[in-house]
Amino acid sequence: MSSEIRQSGTPTHPHEAKLVRSLNLLDVIMIGIAAMIGGAIFVLTGPAIGLAGSSVILAFIINAIITLFTAMGYAELGSAMPEAGGGYLWVREGLPRPNAFISGWMAWLAHIVAGSLYSVGFGSFFVSLLHMTNILTINSLFGVIPLDKLVAVIAIGLFTIVNIKGTSETGKIGTAVTIVQLVAIIAVIIAGLLAMTHNPNWKYNFADFMPMGIGGLVSAMGLTFIAFEGYEIIVQSGEEVKNPKRNIPRAIFISLALVVIMYCLVAFVSIGAIFPKGGPAWQFIGHNGDLGIMKAAEIFMPYGGFIVLAGGIVSTLAALNATTFSSARVAFAMGRHYNLPHKLSEIHSKFKTPYVSVILSSVIMAIMAYALPLDSIAQASAVIFLLLFTQVNISVITIRKMYGDKLEYGFKTPFFPIVPIIGIILKISLAVYLLFTAPFSWVITVLWIMVGFTIYRIFTFRKEVEHYSPIVTSEGNMVRKDFRILIPYTPDNPDRLIRYAIRVAKEKNGEINILRTITVPDQTPLSAGIAFIDSARKTFAPLEKILNEEDIVYHYFVKISHDATEAVLSTIAEQKVGLLIIDYEIIKNNKKLQTLLTCDYLAILPHSDFNIITEKQNLDESEITKGNKKNMVVLYDDGDNSDEILKVTKWFANTERFNLNVVSINRKANGNHENVLDKSTLTSTNKNNSEHIKRREHFLESSEVELNEIYISEEIEKDSLQFAKIILKSIVAYNPDIVITESTIGKYNLFTNSSFANLLMYRINCPIIIVKDFSLPLVNTVTHMLKKINGHVGISYLLNAIQNKTK
Repeated sequence: MSSEIRQSGTPTHPHEAKLVRSLNLLDVIMIGIAAMIGGAIFVLTGPAIGLAGSSVILAFIINAIITLFTAMGYAELGSAMPEAGGGYLWVREGLPRPNAFISGWMAWLAHIVAGSLYSVGFGSFFVSLLHMTNILTINSLFGVIPLDKLVAVIAIGLFTIVNIKGTSETGKIGTAVTIVQLVAIIAVIIAGLLAMTHNPNWKYNFADFMPMGIGGLVSAMGLTFIAFEGYEIIVQSGEEVKNPKRNIPRAIFISLALVVIMYCLVAFVSIGAIFPKGGPAWQFIGHNGDLGIMKAAEIFMPYGGFIVLAGGIVSTLAALNATTFSSARVAFAMGRHYNLPHKLSEIHSKFKTPYVSVILSSVIMAIMAYALPLDSIAQASAVIFLLLFTQVNISVITIRKMYGDKLEYGFKTPFFPIVPIIGIILKISLAVYLLFTAPFSWVITVLWIMVGFTIYRIFTFRKEVEHYSPIVTSEGNMVRKDFRILIPYTPDNPDRLIRYAIRVAKEKNGEINILRTITVPDQTPLSAGIAFIDSARKTFAPLEKILNEEDIVYHYFVKISHDATEAVLSTIAEQKVGLLIIDYEIIKNNKKLQTLLTCDYLAILPHSDFNIITEKQNLDESEITKGNKKNMVVLYDDGDNSDEILKVTKWFANTERFNLNVVSINRKANGNHENVLDKSTLTSTNKNNSEHIKRREHFLESSEVELNEIYISEEIEKDSLQFAKIILKSIVAYNPDIVITESTIGKYNLFTNSSFANLLMYRINCPIIIVKDFSLPLVNTVTHMLKKINGHVGISYLLNAIQNKTK
């Protein structure tokens, strides 16, 4: 057994039942095609033509290019981590809590809503077909139950049975239905092309290619882009696909290419094969709205309306089968990870399918199809999918960063990380577009997320922690403080980090939480760790003595877990920790912990035993003379962590004990570096603010702070060896007793760039505090830029803050 934090590898679930791999490449391609075509190819294409005219073809192509940036991320992670859950699973691995639950919660709703829409679409098509053939003339049963709604519920029930009976049966029926769907579409395309060859004037229908301008093109894109996102359903089958490393990427790209071609060809022949009186072809189709393609088909092919209607029926059935399958897999994966009741992860003993998840998802789907206004809810599903795709694109970056070559990829996204970043920007842009064009969709989305977050905090999170990393014993004070510090217990030197935590706790009137994790092998049940509880509790005694002497509120937790990193992450969320203090060597080698932390942290590289907690009131006059003071050096680069280093410096900078020295890095266009040490010649980073300059110069003259500004050229910064040497020389010139630095210096990260860290960190013979604050991806950078514009970031701001501290 071990109590140290270790680097996690590829996630495994040794005690979980697995689904059966029974789907081949053709099955998965058909699932993707069914999901992407649905009934949309006959229903949405008409209104889209009305918005954009002939340029709807261009709208389809641009949408395909936009979605390709995200599809590549799905292909990469689908090949490397082929488990049920798809996007939810990857967000769980790549983003901190509660992103996983929220993504799964959103995806579950979106898949169910999509299935409800397809069922209602099938009901409408089917009843229309009965009316067209005069088989049936009524619209309701007993004058109360709408016939299309009843047919929708019956269809959901039938596909529920199919999905319970087995994945192989689901795949076979889905493949058969999708083939019939393709036959109908191909028949329309061939008939349209034949009609065009018999009329040489068809080219004139495309003479005004963009009649509604760019605005119409963008509107058509907004209406149809969600139709190309069926790869989310493909990856839900990851745990049931044969050879997923090869087949999932192929299925994604093949199905996407075929669907785009079919959408373009249906639009092409529908416009080019008809010559209506009274206006252009695109206008005729647009005026008929949802029935536009059917009306066009009636003109250029025998029984065209009937074939389109039959194709719509089959298309919605294929899509209903796919979404019944996918919604159940999301619920199954969430149940497996205790984000929903664990009962949902139960697999049928005979059919080897997640039957509980299938039944629950189908029941909700049927209720929505019969009772709710789906048109309004459907708009929210588009926003939900966009938010999910944004999370997945971020996860592509973080998972590649965490696991690197430990994962076996069947496909890797090219031009990494540019492609997923573009995907993030595009998806957010489309979501913002929907905020203005369909604001009610955002209202529903936000409400659903709020409901999910409430469930997560009240029920789900507690169950998840109880399963993966339960607290088996705890000790400490009864009172709690608002500001909470966490220290993972280190057996080799348990009191090394405690002194830093005590200093911060005194400055912030906070409490210290110490976590001891008993880790057991993945194949061993957690109960095996109970035997080590007493010995773990006894190791706290020396720390308890130190904390009582310093009069600090403390708590001591012992957890059992298969993964010590997960224990730390869950404790931070469970105890609402605001600051983690951890050994630099531990966190430097733990990319998962770096990526998934949800609090600020200080990484300590303790080159020597240094008592940081000595209070100024304990010093006599001889100890606070300048000659006996210790030297504190702050390395400041005005980067993303500039706000955090400001706070940390204020916590530790006791100017009656320290000579405080600030080494600030500035950039210049070219030339060699230079140091500016003369206080009287220092210039402000905001040269136009004369009052700011006067205040800064007055502070420097009246305080014990010495500022060394290093001006670095771009050429020097590119050379990591030269850059590190210059910084090192400036720091050691002060003979430092402690150094505080940002986690990123220039373009070099002290946690991930080992060569630069080795050049700099291990040549300073004193404790080093590396500062890193928590923020959502990109948010901290944008916030920092705004503060810099407003003059709230920069070396002058740091010095003024320290001045306030000394007062």
